[in-house]
Amino acid sequence: MTKQEGARNPERQLIDLYTWSTPNGRKVSIMLEELGLAYRVFPIDITSGDQHAEDFVAISPNHKIPAIVDHETGTELMESGAILMYLAHKTGKLMSSIGPQFWQEMEWLMFQMGHIGPMLGQTHHFVKFNPGKSPYAEARYSKENARLYQVLETRLGAKNYIAGDYSIVDIATWPWISRYEFQQMDLNDYPRLKDWYLRIAERPAVQRGYAVPQALSVPIPE
Repeated sequence: MTKQEGARNPERQLIDLYTWSTPNGRKVSIMLEELGLAYRVFPIDITSGDQHAEDFVAISPNHKIPAIVDHETGTELMESGAILMYLAHKTGKLMSSIGPQFWQEMEWLMFQMGHIGPMLGQTHHFVKFNPGKSPYAEARYSKENARLYQVLETRLGAKNYIAGDYSIVDIATWPWISRYEFQQMDLNDYPRLKDWYLRIAERPAVQRGYAVPQALSVPIPE
């Protein structure tokens, strides 16, 4: 859904996305593109402190991106995992109904939320942005980063996607792996993970969603 399409059809702009170009932010823009939902983007520049603005905190009390407002239902949500589940439930796509497959998806979604995101985020903080400040932290998080990559490598041994079919699990995980260079990781050391990464990178919706917020941003209204 392009900005121009939204401008021609303002009544279709059902979802406002507050985001920035981080892995967590890109999860939601990729999801919206995969689902073909109409949305508009309000960039929250976390390098300038926009996340602490009163209007944004009213939507996201934790001062974190991403957040959405669904004008069709009146729903306001923070937390990327919750947003992905909400959008999947809203459309009936990319998440199974409750049953064995659903719980497998939840297992691996929680793995992303509890391990991939927090641990790789710490690798970014200490290894990419603050090298030399804490050798202990650099070693700790680099080791855990490699361990988590190996968990995914093993999981993908007999599967094209983490939970079987392409789902919110892959959408949640892929943006974090896309920053393998930040983590000083070589995807060639994890051939199954690399194949998964490239397979998803070829999806047009992923490419469009990854470009957000720059490609679709509109000013935050006064």
